Amino acid sequence: MPDDAAVARDAAEADAAFSHPAVPPDATAAYGEHPDQVVDFYEPRIRTETPAPLVVVLHGGAWRAPYDRQHITPFADFLARRGFAVANVEYRRGSSIPVQGEGPVAGRWPETFDDVAAAFDALPGLVREFLPSADPRRTVVTGHSAGGHLALWAAARHVLPVGSPWRTERPAPLRGVVALAPIADFRVARDLGVCSGAVVQLLGGEGQFEERVPHADPAALLPTGIATAVVQGRTDIVVPHTVSESYADAAAKAGEVVGVTLLEDVGHFPLIDPAADACAVVAEEIAQLAF
Repeated sequence: MPDDAAVARDAAEADAAFSHPAVPPDATAAYGEHPDQVVDFYEPRIRTETPAPLVVVLHGGAWRAPYDRQHITPFADFLARRGFAVANVEYRRGSSIPVQGEGPVAGRWPETFDDVAAAFDALPGLVREFLPSADPRRTVVTGHSAGGHLALWAAARHVLPVGSPWRTERPAPLRGVVALAPIADFRVARDLGVCSGAVVQLLGGEGQFEERVPHADPAALLPTGIATAVVQGRTDIVVPHTVSESYADAAAKAGEVVGVTLLEDVGHFPLIDPAADACAVVAEEIAQLAF
């Protein structure tokens, strides 16, 4: 268990990251009929003669209903101010009704995955219409925490088991993925109790875990053939860095190199805090893949 000092530091970092006001998008478009099936678009604040790289953002929050895309809009705006075109994807999360008094359930099976797959399938057309400043040929996907899981999963749909409803026949045309403190190995995350058992809830309960892990766990969906980097705080107590390291080890065993950048004296939330140095590191990792 984290000591009191670590818990206090994590709370202070979370307060700092969530202290920024939400930044409204330049446009919003639906990719489905549900209110959560929407994408917010941010034009690059630095305009050039050539289209800007596109960054697709997937927010975290343990796939739970109280945490929507609004908390990551300052990060999306931060990327836009760095010259990127940004698509901030919303998706259906767990019910807001507490489970046995423990709080909101994490995610919906299969709706959370349905939505991410549908959003990515719809993005090329939506970007052409609502974000013409973007260059889809230079697309990087990023996501934080549970969103980091979804970013890795979205890039791995072509290696999903045959018969999966989300499987694609070929890899997505991505420059790469930058996953931020991702829940990237479900077995390790389960064993560590990450986010109060969120991965088990996401898959519908312990009885469904083994059956559904091959369809949902990034550590089981390797190699992808897509450049992948992980940025992680070494002092993260929300998603410990051992989860990312286990994913990188699984990639290595599959013959793929995943770079893991461990930031000293950084926890979970500075990665998406525009005022934190860690956020600048994230932007640089994205730029290395995009440009």
